[in-house]
Formats: sequence, C-alpha cells, structure tokens
Amino acid sequence: MTNIRLTKPTIAVLEALLCATVNKPAWGLSICRDADLGPGTVYPILDRLAERGWVTSCEETGPHPGRPARRFYELTGAGRQQATAALEARRTRRFGLGLAGGAA
Repeated sequence: MTNIRLTKPTIAVLEALLCATVNKPAWGLSICRDADLGPGTVYPILDRLAERGWVTSCEETGPHPGRPARRFYELTGAGRQQATAALEARRTRRFGLGLAGGAA
C-alpha cells in the first residue's frame, strides 16, 4: 500500500469517506456533495484510492426505482487506518507550523 498525496480535494474525499456509516453509506454523488467537489474531481480520486487498496466499492443491490443503481464506496480497514494517520500527521504538521484553519 502506497502513500496518497494529500491535496485539498483528496482530504475532502477522505473526510467524506471517514464520516460514512452503515446507515449512511457513501456513494459517488453523496461524496461530491459532502466534499463540495465535482464528479470530474471525485471519481479519479476514488479510482486512485481503490488502486492503492484504501477503498472498495460495490453496486447497490436493493430496489432503486427511477434511477440507476448507486456504487457505494467504503474505506478498507487498512485504508481507514492509513487515512486517519495521514490526516492526523497533516494536522500535527499544520499546527506545528501555525497553519491551522482552512488554508493548505
């Protein structure tokens, strides 16, 4: 498993995935909404995370009348650990440099 470059969009996607639960799963457009990013940004990030083993996905199996089936995304166990550690290390570096807040 390799490291992921933590750009602002990647951080937003990881945070959206970390907030997902069994009762509130993350699917592509919900991640776009939660991360406030467009699908042209989110889906390539999800692809990179999947290639590195941080994320798995599966298609919705229940009824979905009037719309296509959703693809749900979930952090793997190792992906959750790596994402949490990477985000925490980034926060620690930012606080150490006095860069806390919204700027990257």
